[in-house]
Amino acid sequence: MTIEFDDFLKVDIRVGRILEAEEFPEARRPAYKLKIDFGNDIGIKKTSAQITQNYTPDTLKNKLVAAVVNFPPKQIGPFMSEVLVLGFNDENGNITLISPDKESTPLGERLH
Repeated sequence: MTIEFDDFLKVDIRVGRILEAEEFPEARRPAYKLKIDFGNDIGIKKTSAQITQNYTPDTLKNKLVAAVVNFPPKQIGPFMSEVLVLGFNDENGNITLISPDKESTPLGERLH
């Protein structure tokens, strides 16, 4: 399937820094609740992510991640998810997060 470039531009993918990561025991599949800072324009947003196989809450704290910030909020059990963090499957089918390789990437920077 092909899309037009203008369709791609509708997806707002930004860099954020994980401030908090905690267990999400109410989730159907093992997941963490994340609080992510996207800088002054977007602010702090919450999400959940099924990334417990490759990460611990301690390894997630302060990690830069890429996320879609313009999807509507989604109710996940008792939790409202506001953004979608992005990742790829590893060789075992577990998610590994997309992260800029430079720590100096400004929070809220848009994917180009």
